[in-house]
Amino acid sequence: MNQMTQMTQTSARPPLPPFTRETAIQKVRMAEDAWNSRDPERVSLAYTENSRWRNRAEFPVGRAEIVAFLQRKWARELEYRLVKELWAFVENRIAVRFAYECRDAAGNWFRAHGNENWEFDERGLMQLRFASINDQPISESERMFRWPQGPRPADHPGLSDLGL
Repeated sequence: MNQMTQMTQTSARPPLPPFTRETAIQKVRMAEDAWNSRDPERVSLAYTENSRWRNRAEFPVGRAEIVAFLQRKWARELEYRLVKELWAFVENRIAVRFAYECRDAAGNWFRAHGNENWEFDERGLMQLRFASINDQPISESERMFRWPQGPRPADHPGLSDLGL
Protein backbone atom coordinates (compact mmCIF):
# COMPACT_ATOMS: atom_id res chain seq x y z
CA MET A 1 0.00 0.00 0.00
CA ASN A 2 1.48 3.38 -0.95
CA GLN A 3 1.77 6.22 1.57
CA MET A 4 -1.07 8.28 0.02
CA THR A 5 -3.49 5.32 0.12
CA GLN A 6 -2.54 4.55 3.71
CA MET A 7 -2.99 8.20 4.72
CA THR A 8 -6.40 8.39 3.01
CA GLN A 9 -7.58 5.24 4.78
CA THR A 10 -6.58 6.42 8.26
CA SER A 11 -7.18 10.19 8.05
CA ALA A 12 -9.99 11.97 9.84
CA ARG A 13 -13.16 12.77 7.88
CA PRO A 14 -14.49 16.07 9.23
CA PRO A 15 -16.88 17.12 10.48
CA LEU A 16 -16.13 15.13 13.61
CA PRO A 17 -18.41 14.16 16.47
CA PRO A 18 -19.95 15.36 18.65
CA PHE A 19 -22.19 16.81 15.95
CA THR A 20 -24.07 20.08 15.96
CA ARG A 21 -27.10 20.57 13.73
CA GLU A 22 -24.92 22.31 11.16
CA THR A 23 -22.18 19.67 11.14
CA ALA A 24 -24.73 16.82 11.03
CA ILE A 25 -26.37 18.43 7.97
CA GLN A 26 -22.92 18.83 6.40
CA LYS A 27 -22.09 15.15 7.07
CA VAL A 28 -25.39 14.05 5.50
CA ARG A 29 -24.81 16.14 2.36
CA MET A 30 -21.25 14.84 2.04
CA ALA A 31 -22.58 11.26 2.17
CA GLU A 32 -25.27 12.07 -0.40
CA ASP A 33 -22.72 13.60 -2.77
CA ALA A 34 -20.38 10.62 -2.41
CA TRP A 35 -23.16 8.09 -3.08
CA ASN A 36 -24.34 10.12 -6.10
CA SER A 37 -20.83 9.77 -7.53
CA ARG A 38 -21.52 6.02 -7.78
CA ASP A 39 -17.81 5.45 -7.08
CA PRO A 40 -17.59 2.50 -4.66
CA GLU A 41 -13.96 3.19 -3.71
CA ARG A 42 -14.68 6.84 -2.92
CA VAL A 43 -17.76 5.95 -0.88
CA SER A 44 -15.91 3.24 1.08
CA LEU A 45 -13.35 5.73 2.42
CA ALA A 46 -16.03 7.35 4.62
CA TYR A 47 -16.29 4.09 6.61
CA THR A 48 -13.95 2.49 9.12
CA GLU A 49 -11.82 -0.39 7.91
CA ASN A 50 -14.12 -2.80 9.81
CA SER A 51 -17.42 -0.92 9.38
CA ARG A 52 -20.54 -3.06 9.81
CA TRP A 53 -23.69 -2.55 7.72
CA ARG A 54 -27.21 -3.84 7.52
CA ASN A 55 -28.68 -3.04 4.12
CA ARG A 56 -31.89 -4.91 3.36
CA ALA A 57 -30.86 -8.57 3.65
CA GLU A 58 -27.11 -7.95 3.20
CA PHE A 59 -24.63 -7.47 6.02
CA PRO A 60 -21.28 -6.25 4.61
CA VAL A 61 -18.36 -5.92 7.01
CA GLY A 62 -15.29 -3.88 6.11
CA ARG A 63 -14.37 -1.73 3.15
CA ALA A 64 -13.74 -4.56 0.69
CA GLU A 65 -17.23 -5.97 1.24
CA ILE A 66 -18.71 -2.46 1.06
CA VAL A 67 -17.02 -1.87 -2.30
CA ALA A 68 -18.28 -5.22 -3.64
CA PHE A 69 -21.80 -4.47 -2.37
CA LEU A 70 -21.83 -1.04 -4.05
CA GLN A 71 -20.47 -2.44 -7.32
CA ARG A 72 -23.33 -4.97 -7.43
CA LYS A 73 -25.86 -2.31 -6.41
CA TRP A 74 -24.94 0.19 -9.08
CA ALA A 75 -24.61 -2.48 -11.78
CA ARG A 76 -28.35 -3.18 -11.39
CA GLU A 77 -29.63 0.23 -10.18
CA LEU A 78 -29.10 2.34 -13.29
CA GLU A 79 -29.39 6.16 -13.46
CA TYR A 80 -29.23 6.22 -9.64
CA ARG A 81 -29.98 9.57 -7.98
CA LEU A 82 -30.23 10.00 -4.20
CA VAL A 83 -31.49 12.63 -1.77
CA LYS A 84 -30.72 12.36 1.97
CA GLU A 85 -32.15 14.47 4.78
CA LEU A 86 -31.14 14.77 8.41
CA TRP A 87 -33.75 13.34 10.76
CA ALA A 88 -31.99 13.51 14.15
CA PHE A 89 -28.53 13.54 15.72
CA VAL A 90 -26.84 13.15 19.09
CA GLU A 91 -23.13 13.04 19.95
CA ASN A 92 -21.63 10.56 17.43
CA ARG A 93 -24.89 9.32 15.87
CA ILE A 94 -26.99 10.60 12.99
CA ALA A 95 -30.38 9.38 11.75
CA VAL A 96 -31.19 10.04 8.10
CA ARG A 97 -34.15 9.53 5.85
CA PHE A 98 -33.58 9.18 2.14
CA ALA A 99 -35.11 8.46 -1.23
CA TYR A 100 -33.45 7.44 -4.43
CA GLU A 101 -34.63 6.77 -7.94
CA CYS A 102 -33.21 4.31 -10.43
CA ARG A 103 -34.23 2.04 -13.23
CA ASP A 104 -33.47 -1.58 -13.96
CA ALA A 105 -32.04 -2.96 -17.21
CA ALA A 106 -35.58 -3.48 -18.56
CA GLY A 107 -36.35 0.24 -18.13
CA ASN A 108 -38.61 -0.09 -15.06
CA TRP A 109 -38.30 2.86 -12.66
CA PHE A 110 -38.31 2.65 -8.88
CA ARG A 111 -38.18 5.03 -5.95
CA ALA A 112 -36.67 3.58 -2.79
CA HIS A 113 -37.57 5.20 0.53
CA GLY A 114 -35.62 4.50 3.67
CA ASN A 115 -34.06 5.37 6.97
CA GLU A 116 -30.47 4.98 8.07
CA ASN A 117 -28.88 5.05 11.51
CA TRP A 118 -25.20 5.97 11.50
CA GLU A 119 -22.57 5.77 14.23
CA PHE A 120 -19.17 7.45 13.83
CA ASP A 121 -15.79 6.94 15.46
CA GLU A 122 -13.66 9.81 16.78
CA ARG A 123 -12.11 10.32 13.31
CA GLY A 124 -15.52 10.97 11.74
CA LEU A 125 -15.57 7.61 9.96
CA MET A 126 -18.81 5.64 10.00
CA GLN A 127 -18.42 2.43 11.97
CA LEU A 128 -22.07 1.30 11.91
CA ARG A 129 -24.74 1.78 9.24
CA PHE A 130 -28.21 0.29 9.56
CA ALA A 131 -30.55 0.87 6.61
CA SER A 132 -34.22 -0.01 6.24
CA ILE A 133 -35.48 0.41 2.67
CA ASN A 134 -38.78 0.02 0.81
CA ASP A 135 -39.09 0.02 -2.99
CA GLN A 136 -41.93 1.66 -4.88
CA PRO A 137 -42.41 1.08 -8.61
CA ILE A 138 -42.95 4.41 -10.39
CA SER A 139 -43.52 5.44 -13.98
CA GLU A 140 -40.93 7.50 -15.81
CA SER A 141 -43.29 10.49 -15.61
CA GLU A 142 -43.41 10.22 -11.78
CA ARG A 143 -39.66 10.75 -11.43
CA MET A 144 -38.63 13.72 -9.29
CA PHE A 145 -34.83 13.41 -9.45
CA ARG A 146 -33.86 14.49 -12.97
CA TRP A 147 -30.54 16.29 -12.56
CA PRO A 148 -27.51 15.12 -14.57
CA GLN A 149 -25.61 12.19 -12.99
CA GLY A 150 -23.50 13.31 -10.08
CA PRO A 151 -24.18 15.49 -7.04
CA ARG A 152 -27.65 16.95 -6.56
CA PRO A 153 -27.61 20.63 -7.56
CA ALA A 154 -27.72 23.03 -4.60
CA ASP A 155 -31.04 24.48 -5.80
CA HIS A 156 -32.78 21.10 -6.19
CA PRO A 157 -35.53 20.59 -3.58
CA GLY A 158 -34.97 18.22 -0.68
CA LEU A 159 -37.26 15.43 0.50
CA SER A 160 -39.49 17.61 2.67
CA ASP A 161 -39.84 20.20 -0.09
CA LEU A 162 -40.91 17.45 -2.50
CA GLY A 163 -43.45 15.99 -0.09
CA LEU A 164 -41.47 12.78 0.28
